[in-house]
Amino acid sequence: MMAERTLHFISGLPRSGSTLLSALLRQNPRFHAHMSSPLAGLVTNLINGMGGSNEYSLFISDPQRQRILRGLFEQFYGEEFAQPVVFDSNRAWCAQMPLLHSLFPQSKVIACVRDVPWIIDSVERLVQSNMLLPSALFNFQAGGTVYSRADMLANAEGMLGYPYNALKQAFYGAHASRLLLVRYETLASDPQAVLDGIYAFIDEPAFSHDLHNIQFDAQEFDKRAGTPGLHDVRPSVQALPRPTLLPPDVFARFTNDAFWQHPQNNTQGVRIL
Repeated sequence: MMAERTLHFISGLPRSGSTLLSALLRQNPRFHAHMSSPLAGLVTNLINGMGGSNEYSLFISDPQRQRILRGLFEQFYGEEFAQPVVFDSNRAWCAQMPLLHSLFPQSKVIACVRDVPWIIDSVERLVQSNMLLPSALFNFQAGGTVYSRADMLANAEGMLGYPYNALKQAFYGAHASRLLLVRYETLASDPQAVLDGIYAFIDEPAFSHDLHNIQFDAQEFDKRAGTPGLHDVRPSVQALPRPTLLPPDVFARFTNDAFWQHPQNNTQGVRIL
């Protein structure tokens, strides 16, 4: 498959525009893009299954491991996917940059980012608008407070904490040249500039996107997750300023976490839109 199809990855932080970006990219008939796929989890399971816990792992060589993992992608994106360029989305991909480089040397990773307090605010807004439905984001457990939910989101394995640490690893890692950061703030205010930057980054010819007729529907998935609106995308890209609903101390706790905003931190010259 990879000789016929180019594979790229969308990763980064939650509530930072990856669904919107996918909805825009898929307007191009050359591209396939969607919300988070199961491939990252399947890759982890396969690597574990071919490791020391398997008594027969002695008979699996590294070239065989690579072929098996490539085969997973080839079979997942089989003949029913006609597009020559595939964007696979998962927040875990930033933690797998060396593996992705080994399997698909020509691939690129686009990481969506956002000022962190507004990520917490966005999740809290979803929870408070669906108070009758326990959310998968918090293990389907009702109750708690904005403080306990912020703690859960930010811990090392949380919805925010894990991809945040993975993003840092990629940002400072050996394969940072293959990473492009897309700021939610730029995507919402100047989507054409973001699209132009992405096309240049992946070396694809320009395409005329319709920024006022965006279509994406994941209502059934969001309902099953107890979080209606989780992947909602407005039909038109627009920046809509709003006041935060976070207590001031919760907002302030995360104010300085956008490390990518400070040029002195960009030691690897990562491209940022």
